[in-house]
Amino acid sequence: MIKMVTNCIIDIFLPVNTYMFLRFCTILFLICFINTNLFAQLPCDSVGILGQTPSTAFPVCGSSVFTQTQVPACVNNFILTRCIADGNTYQDLNPFWYKFTCFQSGTLGFVIAPKQQTDDYDWQLFDVTGQDPNVVYTESTELDSIILVSYNWSGNTGPTGTNNSADSLYECGSSYINPNPPIFSKMPNLIAGHNYLLMISHFSGSNQSGYSLSFGGGTASITDTTPPRLQSVSPNCDGSKLTLLLNKKMKCSSLARDGSDFILSPAVATITSVTSSNCSSGFDMDSIVITLSGAIPGGTYTLSAKNGSDGNTLIDNCDNGVPVGDSVVFKVLLNQPTPFDSLAPVGCAPSTLKLVFIKNIVCSSIAANGSDFVVTGTNPVTVTGASGNCSNGLTNIITVQLSAPIKLAGNYQLTLAKGTDGNTIIDECGRETAAGASIAFTTSDTVSAAFTSQVLLGCKQDTIVVANSGNGGINTWSWLVDDSVVYASQSVMAIYKENYGIKTALLKVSNGVCTDTSTQSFTLNNKLKAQFSSPVLLCPEDAAIFKDSSIGNIETWYWYFGNGNTSNSQVPPSEMYPPAATTDGRYYPIELVVHDANCYDTSYHEMKVLNSCYIAVATAFTPNGDGKNDYLYPLNAYKAVNLEFRVFNRWGQQVFETRDWTRKWDGTINGNPQSSGVYVWMLSYTNIDTGQKFSQKGTTVLVR
Repeated sequence: MIKMVTNCIIDIFLPVNTYMFLRFCTILFLICFINTNLFAQLPCDSVGILGQTPSTAFPVCGSSVFTQTQVPACVNNFILTRCIADGNTYQDLNPFWYKFTCFQSGTLGFVIAPKQQTDDYDWQLFDVTGQDPNVVYTESTELDSIILVSYNWSGNTGPTGTNNSADSLYECGSSYINPNPPIFSKMPNLIAGHNYLLMISHFSGSNQSGYSLSFGGGTASITDTTPPRLQSVSPNCDGSKLTLLLNKKMKCSSLARDGSDFILSPAVATITSVTSSNCSSGFDMDSIVITLSGAIPGGTYTLSAKNGSDGNTLIDNCDNGVPVGDSVVFKVLLNQPTPFDSLAPVGCAPSTLKLVFIKNIVCSSIAANGSDFVVTGTNPVTVTGASGNCSNGLTNIITVQLSAPIKLAGNYQLTLAKGTDGNTIIDECGRETAAGASIAFTTSDTVSAAFTSQVLLGCKQDTIVVANSGNGGINTWSWLVDDSVVYASQSVMAIYKENYGIKTALLKVSNGVCTDTSTQSFTLNNKLKAQFSSPVLLCPEDAAIFKDSSIGNIETWYWYFGNGNTSNSQVPPSEMYPPAATTDGRYYPIELVVHDANCYDTSYHEMKVLNSCYIAVATAFTPNGDGKNDYLYPLNAYKAVNLEFRVFNRWGQQVFETRDWTRKWDGTINGNPQSSGVYVWMLSYTNIDTGQKFSQKGTTVLVR
């Protein structure tokens, strides 16, 4: 009711039907105030039910239907929308929040189906990639285009969601301005790799009977197809606890708290319990702490998955279970320092080296100036600093900072030394790793995608030749020529047949470690096209004017006028032609040939020279179909504009009218032949050359 009542409060003084409007608002106020549950909601975070706030949203998957049997009553805050002018307020009333990731870009289709068809559900979809979930409550126009994806706040009841037939991504709340907005919105486009929040708000009174949420109909995928697996195990210092990392988020509800989802081999201790800190404030987890019956001795162990006392293994958010028997091998290094043995893959022109340890390292034992580490090898390298990704004073990764990137290929050693702080590195169990341990690594040459180019201009085709040197051990080339054709060779020849303009070549190169990209543009401006304008019809007393409009870097022009005259000028002189010997006129071929430095092109027109352009009307005509003098019309009206020609019979009745001089009277009215006799005609027109107006009147005899 808030969506409707707010309009009553804000807009009560608008010039509408006052009686009906006040009656409408009064009824709404009564309904709203009777339903005290609507105005006395508790904050959702005080209700303590997971899923009713953005930070505790339900993880969902597109392959299953999610059902809420009931919706606990609570309210959070006002939500960012684009509904400004309708006067409504928008907040997540009696909400549940859902989160998911897009794994394949496309459109999102979903349906919210209330158990009670009289229930009113609203929803809003946010893109929260890289954002705090509570950003949905931020009233900022700067965030509008970033996080708002789609919503529907219609006050109508029944199913809602998105479908292909809807017109708009955004539907505001019902009001007297728009009392019945559509209950379905247009399917929004999702972006692969982005994270989304879907809020579903139950606006209907106290009847919190629930709904089902199903996805389908769109082209996007929000289903994670990565099989769930156990990823790694880290023992604590005395071997009495194990921290298990999972390869993805899995349901807290699928974890048997007695630890029966796992088995340890060799079974020198039993699993007594398991916990996950993530499950206290959410529905899924990616790490588990396993408590053992006692400390286990140093050695190699296997932790395997099995069906627990709850009848299943761990299950991901798409209801896929970790396979029974899936296992991970780990080592327990009791009474031994953490080994200096693992370096993350070294990339192109490394300016840092990343060390990875099986146990956490005490951050305060790392010398910030990098003096715990020395690099030796093909070329001189200086270490300038070191730091960890510290949490609670511990890190299992140390980043070693170099004074400059290593840009040349070579073989190197990273060696552990006692730093200026008096020690090497100390693990979480208080053991110092001995100085002198080293790890070998290699670097590759940097590469350049710069390429040479040659443009060969031709008459019928142009050729672009590009090539890369291949230096630095380059072994792969990827050319994108003119945004369409892809090549994989060291050099490329691209041919363009009469396809002129700006062309682009983009090259990506790699030696397996280092990559580079380069782009060049080329202008093919040798297009040559002969073209000109000339009269189509020419009156005998007029001069023919020819205008060149050819395209290209033209050096010479050659005109042939069909009357024996020629010209080599771009602007040729006008030409005179004798009257045609017959009324049919005479055709003259006009030709223009243009040359640039290498090529030529020709254009050809035909020009008709007339016998006469003197406008006259025959004194008699014989419409008998013999092809001779069968029609009455103004002859030679080539230079007449605004022409009007009318014919009248002897009783003054108009029998023919035209404004097109080539449209002729055939001596009939509605197909009925008219009798022989004298007919009066009237002709008016304007001379196109002089602008002079003429009016003429005369008679013509129709002879049968």
